Amino acid sequence: MGNRRKFIKQLGSAAGMLSLTALSSKAFAEGLKQQLERIKSIAPEESSQDEEFWRWIREAYTVSPEIINLNNGGVSPQPRSVQDAMVRYYQLCNEGPSYYMWRILDKGRESLREKLASLSGCSADEIAVNRNSSEALETVIFGLNLKQGDEVVLTKQDYPNMINAWKQREQRDGIKLVWINLELPVDDDQKLVSAFENSFTSRTRLVQVTHVINWTGQILPARKIADAAHKRNIEVLLDAAHSFAQLDFTLPETGCDYAGTSLHKWLCAPFGSGMLYIKKEKIKNIWPLFATDKPLSEDIRKFESLGTRSFPIEHAISQALDFHLAIGIKRKEARLKFLKRYWTEKVKDVNGIRFNTTLNDAHSCALCNFGITGMKTADLESKLLDKYRIHTAPIVWENIEGIRITPHVYTMTSELDLLVKAIREIASGAVMK
Repeated sequence: MGNRRKFIKQLGSAAGMLSLTALSSKAFAEGLKQQLERIKSIAPEESSQDEEFWRWIREAYTVSPEIINLNNGGVSPQPRSVQDAMVRYYQLCNEGPSYYMWRILDKGRESLREKLASLSGCSADEIAVNRNSSEALETVIFGLNLKQGDEVVLTKQDYPNMINAWKQREQRDGIKLVWINLELPVDDDQKLVSAFENSFTSRTRLVQVTHVINWTGQILPARKIADAAHKRNIEVLLDAAHSFAQLDFTLPETGCDYAGTSLHKWLCAPFGSGMLYIKKEKIKNIWPLFATDKPLSEDIRKFESLGTRSFPIEHAISQALDFHLAIGIKRKEARLKFLKRYWTEKVKDVNGIRFNTTLNDAHSCALCNFGITGMKTADLESKLLDKYRIHTAPIVWENIEGIRITPHVYTMTSELDLLVKAIREIASGAVMK
């Protein structure tokens, strides 16, 4: 943890920020440096409302003026510095593909592994670089040694790719899936922990925990669930797709044995970048999704045998890490929670509005799901986009139905003011088809 703090402090400095803006204008880089110097002595909660600072952060992106993008939960845009790095590495590869890809850039993964491990609070020997959460989590799902009759606990609110992967193992290997149907939102940690505990039996081998449920933004008490599982010798697989780089935590702090995340979400890394975490002592027990000559080795790199991959994507992850660290995870989380509170507090008195997300900061961050009584989700989504040019995510899944609103660090309060105006007008019936 000491090394992690030192690493974050070094890379999060204003001087480090200048290096990642080198591909942008010098004037912008100097202005951003001054803003970072100004903001560093201000507490995260206070700086979360400093619109001058966040306007500079917005300028680091190339977001379209044609829409207000409030669907950053699916995939997030990259800062200009990340995009520029992608282009630079892509052009380099094309100057001599087999030479620059395999002899030069392929060696760069080790330094990236170190940076990701430092941010994650774990050893570099526990991190593999891959393409997304689905690939990372399915590596574990299909790589675990499970036999007929073994039980796996998961929820109906988990991500569909994970659910389908488990169902395939159920059909192929005869394992038993034990389902929890969460009634969200929930503010009581013990109620959530009990839902998992009550599903454990002597045959339970693993529990999957979605750290932040993508449909609503509900934060699950991962560590408490993991502790309850480990008391029964049950392993824990953490879906960190929406928690990594959104919430301030380390992977070991969650108590998980395995985890997967997408770096193109809250880290704002290139599209198609992800990360797998496996505790060092458990690596040998997981079969790789793509075959290697030593499938049962203890080397985390056995999970990176993908064949030809996009080296520009991998290498540009480093620029995204620098940008993330320059903002600071505590400041970033505080800003995202502030943005959620900003718009929800202005519409919570609207007649007919319902929230499918708890507004308690302890149990939700950026993602928030709402609906309007008597209005179909598809119609509400269409009105927001067609009349107000606000892009959102319509959610209809299990017992959840509503619109997911997901701002990011580049979102301005003036844009959320328009969202508030839209919700009020639509709810009042002022906006017709």
